[in-house]
Amino acid sequence: MNKKERYKYFIEYFAENQPEADTELEYTDPYELLVAVILSAQCTDKRVNIITPPFFKSFPNTETLAKAKIEEVFDLIKSCSYPNNKAKHLVGMATTLLAEFDGIVPSEIDELQKLPGVGRKTANVIASVYFSKPAMAVDTHVFRVSDRIGLTTNSKTPLETEKQLVKHIPEKYISRAHHWLILHGRYVCQARKPKCGDCHLTEICKFYQRQLILKKKDSLNIS
Repeated sequence: MNKKERYKYFIEYFAENQPEADTELEYTDPYELLVAVILSAQCTDKRVNIITPPFFKSFPNTETLAKAKIEEVFDLIKSCSYPNNKAKHLVGMATTLLAEFDGIVPSEIDELQKLPGVGRKTANVIASVYFSKPAMAVDTHVFRVSDRIGLTTNSKTPLETEKQLVKHIPEKYISRAHHWLILHGRYVCQARKPKCGDCHLTEICKFYQRQLILKKKDSLNIS
């Protein structure tokens, strides 16, 4: 199976079985999504969704967050990973939004990356999820799953993975494909113990095929 056929199978399967795939983060506007995505770095969406309701009650918008003390923010987010850095980033993000963007979350990836705490992955998530732009955010799940399946080849960095995926996935599917890969990695193709028995992509998956070869060698006692 060549790469074109592999991508075709991948897209057709998920387009039929998960046509409405979306983020599991809870939000109501771009400000809330931006806060949630910053908090989600190396933290589960489930934990973020526990943190954000009291957070937004205290800081419902950019103006209130910009006026906040870092200690106040820290107290509300301390149960997530790296709360010290994230507290500083959140206040800095709100301050920069007011100073440079009139408090409005920008839709362009380059502009989003000017905000403290917003790297390319976060910017792509905001552009894709809220503004429906064909942006591919690459987190640990996307990086792992696309490599295992064989959608990417010899990719060493998230940016390389992003470029390869965007090159081969039709623009209309890019935003959804981001969620397909994340959700597949979160619930099926897990890092330590992938659930290959529950996976419907084994027919095209290079990782699965390698495991079959290894098992066959072991059964034949071939070193």
